[in-house]
Amino acid sequence: MDPNNIIEALRGTMDPALREAAERQLNEANKAVTFVSTLLQITMSDQLDLPVRQAGVIYLKNTITQFWAEREAASSDAPAFTIPDEDQQFIRDNIIEAIIQSPELIRVQLTTCIHQIIKHDYPGRWPAVVDKIGFYLQSDNSAYWLGILLCLHQLVKNYEYKKSDERSPLVAAMQHFLPMMKDRFVQLLSDSSDQSVLIQKQIFKIFYALVQYTLPLELISQQNLTEWMEILKTVVDRDVPPETLQVDEDDRPELPWWKCKKWALHILARLFERYGSPGNVSKEYNEFAEVFLKGYAVSIQQVLLKVLYQYKEKQYVAPRVLQQTLNYINQGVAHAVTWKNLKPHIQGIIQDVVFPLMCYTDADEELWQEDPYEYIRMKFDVFEDFISPTTAAQTLLYTACSKRKEVLQKSMGFCYQILTEPTVDPRKKDGALHMIGSLAEVLLKKKIYKDQMEFMLQNHVFPLFNSELGYMRARACWVLHYFCEVKFKNDQNLQTALELTRRCLIEDKEMPVKVEAAIALQVLISNQEKAKEYIKPFIRPVMQALLHIVRETENDDLTNVIQKMICEYSEEVTPIAVEMTQHLAMTFNQVIHTGPDEEGSDDKAVTAMGILNTIDTLLSVVEDHKEITQQLEGICLQVIGTVLQQHVLEFYEEILSLAHSLTCQQVSQQMWQLLPLVFEVFQQDGFDYYTDMMPLLHNYITVDTDTLLSDTKYLEMIYSMCKKVLTGDAGEDAECHAAKLLEVIILQCKGRGIDQCIPLFVEAALERLTREVKTSELRTMCLQVAIAALYYSPHLLLTTLENLHFPNNTEPITTQFINQWLNDVDCFLGLHDRKMCVLGLCALIELEQRPQIVNQVVGQILPALTLLFGGLKRAYACRAEHENDSDDDDDGEDDDENELGSDEDDIDEDGQEYLEMLAKQAGEDGDDEEWEDDDAEETALEGYCTIVDNEDSNIDEYQIFKTVLQSIQNCDPTWYQALTCNLTDEHRKQLQDIGTLADQRRAALESKMIEKHGGYKFNAPVVPTSFNFGGSAPGMN
Repeated sequence: MDPNNIIEALRGTMDPALREAAERQLNEANKAVTFVSTLLQITMSDQLDLPVRQAGVIYLKNTITQFWAEREAASSDAPAFTIPDEDQQFIRDNIIEAIIQSPELIRVQLTTCIHQIIKHDYPGRWPAVVDKIGFYLQSDNSAYWLGILLCLHQLVKNYEYKKSDERSPLVAAMQHFLPMMKDRFVQLLSDSSDQSVLIQKQIFKIFYALVQYTLPLELISQQNLTEWMEILKTVVDRDVPPETLQVDEDDRPELPWWKCKKWALHILARLFERYGSPGNVSKEYNEFAEVFLKGYAVSIQQVLLKVLYQYKEKQYVAPRVLQQTLNYINQGVAHAVTWKNLKPHIQGIIQDVVFPLMCYTDADEELWQEDPYEYIRMKFDVFEDFISPTTAAQTLLYTACSKRKEVLQKSMGFCYQILTEPTVDPRKKDGALHMIGSLAEVLLKKKIYKDQMEFMLQNHVFPLFNSELGYMRARACWVLHYFCEVKFKNDQNLQTALELTRRCLIEDKEMPVKVEAAIALQVLISNQEKAKEYIKPFIRPVMQALLHIVRETENDDLTNVIQKMICEYSEEVTPIAVEMTQHLAMTFNQVIHTGPDEEGSDDKAVTAMGILNTIDTLLSVVEDHKEITQQLEGICLQVIGTVLQQHVLEFYEEILSLAHSLTCQQVSQQMWQLLPLVFEVFQQDGFDYYTDMMPLLHNYITVDTDTLLSDTKYLEMIYSMCKKVLTGDAGEDAECHAAKLLEVIILQCKGRGIDQCIPLFVEAALERLTREVKTSELRTMCLQVAIAALYYSPHLLLTTLENLHFPNNTEPITTQFINQWLNDVDCFLGLHDRKMCVLGLCALIELEQRPQIVNQVVGQILPALTLLFGGLKRAYACRAEHENDSDDDDDGEDDDENELGSDEDDIDEDGQEYLEMLAKQAGEDGDDEEWEDDDAEETALEGYCTIVDNEDSNIDEYQIFKTVLQSIQNCDPTWYQALTCNLTDEHRKQLQDIGTLADQRRAALESKMIEKHGGYKFNAPVVPTSFNFGGSAPGMN
């Protein structure tokens, strides 16, 4: 292959005028032998300009990611393409050198390539990767080290999340590499150049990936643990070069010296939290935990206290370094040995480190003024919490105050002093309230404090609502949010809290204040009984304000607030539901028109989902108001249409749920027009959303059967979807749903003239059984389609089965079907499936012209029915129990004394048991255990009701069975004798019980009908308790 052609094509991809032709040329060449090898050579060539090499390496990365591993062919015509073996060998032989020699822009893409290759080829096809890494790691040429460590990092990353027993190839390799890494680190410690520190950082990243989820104890000895701890402490403790202070503060965290410290602290905090805390680790780490806590934890803590001292002294500390330091200190609070060392410093840490971190800062002020919307996004970003020193400070404060005596009292004293000082800086007051709010949970459990909290709100929080400073008004709302469970003794104070928050929501000019007010108002209403009544007259302006804020901020927390408010005020919301839905629909359109590459598009997607769920909540609130639902339908259809026509796949689940909500009571002509669009989406976007479509399709069939049958195209579309799922590779869950829908159609349309469809439905279901079936659910569901057809018309089903022919099948289909059915009768679970089996078997034994196979299996039929009735009895009892369950959740008394003595450890015994249980479960191979009441529960598909399940339909399987058996006994004694002659005494007793139950159910139904028509209700229907079975054969009299 001529490299020059590829080079020119790569160059062409950078020119908009030539791009399309160049990409076509590359796509045509990429399956040729040596193409991938040539791409790597181009990438490695120093003679070429960097943009061409970059284009080459990106194309190489995409090709390796897509075509390295063997894949199953998409169709049977041609095998799926994989990179040829000779190219793969060339890449394996040269990629490590390419990574070592490449500039960073190329190297970062090549590390993704080697990650993929190791994932598929190590250790099997590429054991030599370990030798090569060892060779370059041992080399005296330090220019090799960073590149080779990047390769080793990818090897370790491939095993990072695997369980211990799957990591043996990695552990074997690390037996060699861990000592080498340590020696290299010790060698580099005296060199503080940025290149040296970058290599040190890379060694730490490898170490972290090695220990993050599983600690390989076989790699750790007392000696090497001590050596690594010394290295880690040295890096945390060493000074950062003074010239780094010339770098802009925002850029400093990215400097190698701070990054290296960050990774060192990552490792220390992880070791302490996951493996080094006795009483809080799974048992294989018990010994390590004791060694770590007694031998290392305190000396590490000493170094970390120095980091906090530097921060206190106003020296620069990178935010992530500070955050990880606080995380480690937080872990130390729970252990007597570290607490003893920490105790003299804790008040200083709270006042000089935690408190400043919790105050409003210059950076906060700058962001609030320049971009209040970004300020809101940052404050509500959960990912920000994982890396924020403020969150770490808050956690440490909470742990120390809840677990150690005197800390709460001193911290509250400190906060009180700030709050009562007349001339205090408002930012300090903000910090004090931030601390108090963070401790709300602890304070509301302690008698000494909980009664004072109402006065604290009255005297120190309410006045802040009049502050000229926006951040103080926002803090006032935030504190009310965290103290929403305060027991107000004075109703006036609750009213004041609600009124101030409501005004902030509606009248405040600053958006961050409005957002905090919205959340505070909702939690107050949810937690204070009297609050709901007070806000009721203002619900319209409150809802309008909330809708406006959601549109302005696109904040997902606020869609949750609206949903909860709709549920609290369903009556009051009904008159404004149309206006609200219009507003939400406009906001939705605004949010989804953000391009996928725009910043924050993930947040916007979450918000958009929240809006759709909110519209769905509104629909459920107004479902009894037909005229309002009809108005909402038009608005919702525009939203649904937008999503389906633009193929915005991530919202399919939500809009299909909306469409389902719109069709639960009736299906309008507009909603029928949606079905072809749903069908088109199914054809285009495959099976992935079929199970999400199922509730809507079920409504089309069951809510408006007349329209369904008025035009053949509707049934054709639904059948076509089911057929495509059953013949494709959608997976067994989707296939179960498809078979269920066919069953629903048959049952719904019994007696409605769909005879021409039955053979198609039965063939689709039974044909699926000729291919591999992994689960009993799919097998029984496909059988159930044929059982439903038997119930629909026995003659039609038997004719269909006689005419069916499947390839490689010699046995008649009727024989196979009935044998499989009786063989699997114990696999039919829940109410509906068992009921259908009973109705099907009744139809079968009632036939005058019986297939030969029925006579052959006659001895199995009544035992199968007694088994089904036994399951039905349990299932009905289970359902009755669920209906009678009351949710009496007793709130336990809060333990007032949760504190530890200075020499006590915090041992999480429940957590330890849980960890051991998880470990045990992970070790088991997950055999299906027999759960006693598993078969009594509803099946997953039972929610898709049919006429058969409708209580008003009076299709009672007990009474039908009794009637059929009595009729056979009277009209065909020979057949009756054949059915019953081999029954055991146990089976006879069970049949008698079924007869008793049949009469009880009939009497109960008659009583219900009399009651329904205004008559009497009989508490205990009078029924016979024994039956004359007339001779030796049992039957129903």
